[in-house]
Amino acid sequence: METLYPLKFTPILKDKIWGGSKLQQLFGKKSKSNKVGESWELSGYNGDLSVVNNGPFAGKNIVELIEMYKEELVGKQVYDRFGNQLPLLFKFIYADDKLSIQVHPDDEVAMERHQSSGKTEMWYVIDAEPGSKLVIGFLQDITREDYLKALEEGRLDDLLQKVEVSAGDVFFIPAGLVHAIGKGIVLAEIQQTSDLTYRIYDYKRPDESGKERQLHTEEALDVIDFSASADPKTIYSKSINELATLVSCDYFTTNIVRFNEQFNRFYGKLDSFVVYMCVEGNFEISCNGDVTKVKKGETVLIPASVAEVELLPQGEVTLLEVYIN
Repeated sequence: METLYPLKFTPILKDKIWGGSKLQQLFGKKSKSNKVGESWELSGYNGDLSVVNNGPFAGKNIVELIEMYKEELVGKQVYDRFGNQLPLLFKFIYADDKLSIQVHPDDEVAMERHQSSGKTEMWYVIDAEPGSKLVIGFLQDITREDYLKALEEGRLDDLLQKVEVSAGDVFFIPAGLVHAIGKGIVLAEIQQTSDLTYRIYDYKRPDESGKERQLHTEEALDVIDFSASADPKTIYSKSINELATLVSCDYFTTNIVRFNEQFNRFYGKLDSFVVYMCVEGNFEISCNGDVTKVKKGETVLIPASVAEVELLPQGEVTLLEVYIN
């Protein structure tokens, strides 16, 4: 069989009623639509399987490759846990209008109700218009009764914590945390492979058919964390030519690397695939005698069998590095 190499994929673009054209402008994503809300960069989600677009494996989807190469591609401990499923989903998101207020179930609830994994995720803000805000949890501890009363009276928005954001801000969104992306924000999202969302409030907006979008009030009640969400921003070092950890949880670890000179990474002891999301600049990956060019807005999977890579920047680069512990 062919030797594995850094894999790039054709983005899966998703139109949303709150989408726009910013992902095309910032990253060169190819679509004539002016309502693109999400670019699924790397997905093993059933019905939306990412397809390789570089090298000898061009045209094969990610699940086919996992079936062929197993732990060589994803790592032994990952393959033992997840089999032929890619356990993480990687997206770029642009909101030209505020999203609905929503919450995601954890693994236990998701498996019981939907035979699915739950959805814990994180956000890295790439671009934000002045004054743009995210909704992250509640301003103070509330009860289930407080929540239902506010929902009935149409004042749920008053209970929510809104955080003004700028490029480089990071937020961890565990299952159960109420959240929403505000207007004018571009971000990278790293999450469990799940598309389960309970919509709890949507400003009475109509969908394409003119009807208000469905809410999931009952489903969400047993999922929501009603406690206050203090200090939601992740604090991290922004030094150049160093690696800093943004999130480390049961589902993934995400590091950030800002570099303007050669940066070497050694993965021999990791036992996991690694994914790079390039959020600023262009660079090259050198490994096993081959070079892979990567542009801003591209996502690359480094197979678990690759023990070492050299990252060669063209100017300054900002890279999100993701793997499973």
